[in-house]
Amino acid sequence: MPKKTINKKILPKFLLLGFFLFLWFSPPPNGLTLEAWHLFAIFITTISTTVFKFLNVFTVSILSLSFTILTKTLAPNVAYSGFSKDTILLIVVAFIIAKAVVKSGLGNRIACHIVSKIGQSTLGLAYSAIITDCLIGPAFPSNTARSGVLYPIIEGLALTNKSSPKDGTENRIGKYLMMNSLAGLSISSALWLTGMVTNIVGAGLAKNFGIQITFSTWFLNALVPSSVALAILPWLLKKMLKPQIEKSPQAPLIAKKKLQEMGPTSTQEKVVALTFFLMVLSWSLSEVFFVDKTAVSFLGLGALMLFKVIEVKDIKNEGNALVILIWFAVLYTLSAQLSELGFMKYIGNIIASSLKDFNWLFAYIILIISYILAHYLFVSQSAHLLALFGIFLQVGIDLGIPSIMFCYMLLFATNFFSALTPQASSANIIFIASDYIKTSEVYKFGAIITLVNTFIYLTLGSFWIYFLNY
Repeated sequence: MPKKTINKKILPKFLLLGFFLFLWFSPPPNGLTLEAWHLFAIFITTISTTVFKFLNVFTVSILSLSFTILTKTLAPNVAYSGFSKDTILLIVVAFIIAKAVVKSGLGNRIACHIVSKIGQSTLGLAYSAIITDCLIGPAFPSNTARSGVLYPIIEGLALTNKSSPKDGTENRIGKYLMMNSLAGLSISSALWLTGMVTNIVGAGLAKNFGIQITFSTWFLNALVPSSVALAILPWLLKKMLKPQIEKSPQAPLIAKKKLQEMGPTSTQEKVVALTFFLMVLSWSLSEVFFVDKTAVSFLGLGALMLFKVIEVKDIKNEGNALVILIWFAVLYTLSAQLSELGFMKYIGNIIASSLKDFNWLFAYIILIISYILAHYLFVSQSAHLLALFGIFLQVGIDLGIPSIMFCYMLLFATNFFSALTPQASSANIIFIASDYIKTSEVYKFGAIITLVNTFIYLTLGSFWIYFLNY
């Protein structure tokens, strides 16, 4: 390997290490304990290592955890506490359960049914994809996982309409459908508490600020702005991308043919559908009947294994579950302890002092826009949330912004800015890799999509959340 290439790879890592050592050995600012300052040094280095992809998340997580304990920055029982959090366990179990929708074929059947009903036009196909995305959303705590379900369906629809980047016909309909699904994921993830892991983690962190978020309250607060955004985006993208064909008469016929090939709904599909229906119902009523949401997830997993929809070999093959457990358990603990040790409050006071002369409404708008623009610097929604959510929420509370409204808006923004850049979400990669849409187009149209989302949520969304909670 050329010396120049080696330097390019190694130099940034040494710079980050130097930055960490500088923080670690610097005296803490007035108002912060040494433990809080050291924990911040570990936390910001962990986040930066992930953002710049110097190490994979699994490696950096276990290194951060061990270093935190061995340096006595946190006591072992505190550092390991994230592994016992019901929030983290819910995410891991939900990831495993999501495989059932794909394995049973239920996800594909839902998509075919919707396409057969409203897929006669280009716009109808776009809405078919978004509706499918929203219907399977509660079962997939990952927009990346849902993109894996949606992509082959979207590609099939494009090819059916003779649209392929291989022969330069991507503009017929394929580019539009791909961009539509990329944009739709940014909203479907915000619609459900279990639609994205960051939602569940954020709800857990919100408890540290006295804010309780449940499955049903999340859905009610997200319903109006998300529905409006989902209704507008396909139409808006059609105006911008101008697909060359307006009708797709073959799509419903092909969907009906696929349904015939699939045959009657299988026992496994029925089991998956019933299990998810009961899980969503239980999550919705969990606060009324004091039902533990994580226990419901485990029961759902047990039911799916009992009927052999998911088998032990499926769990063994789900290596991502272990990575998710380690990554979120460690980062959740570090973030929560930064708040516990007063670091979030300290930073919040500094930022709040610069906005103290403005009324809370102006500060609210500035903070939300700043939070969204900051995502240009991140390649991970989870890293963004864990790094900034607690700080921004603390600032908002200090400035007198209605805490529930501000909390929900930060969490919704963590989803609807996922179309901002090609790297804004790992879910974007599969659509860009299709060659139907170019990286430069994602920057352009992604910025417009995010701007529209921001306007809808900040105006209609804020009014709706305030109406429900105050």
